[in-house]
Amino acid sequence: MPTFTPADADVHSVHGSTFSSFVRTDSGSADLCAWKLDVPPGLTGVAHRPSNEEVILVLAGQLIVALDDESSTLQTGSVALVPAGSTLRVDTGPVGGTAWVTTTVGLHATLPDGSSMAPPWAQ
Repeated sequence: MPTFTPADADVHSVHGSTFSSFVRTDSGSADLCAWKLDVPPGLTGVAHRPSNEEVILVLAGQLIVALDDESSTLQTGSVALVPAGSTLRVDTGPVGGTAWVTTTVGLHATLPDGSSMAPPWAQ
């Protein structure tokens, strides 16, 4: 049975947030990717359009999730379903937040300038 500890995470810092990747193809997954997202207090995230659905579960703190033109403040235990192709931005207020994010393999994100990013934690 594959299990993972924090020492097994592949850690990336991008746009002020930290992505600790646990489940991905090079850790044995065929279809899913999952990571812990740590967002510091006061961060305004970068808007992007994910190619695949994502599920964001807030583990601690508070995240402000903006989907298209609607924004919601999510507390610990709250979940956001991010449809593929929607515009997503994750911000924080005075309290930072930690979330568990799950998607399918092959996710890429389109940024406002039209460029595309294939995050290594989602491959």
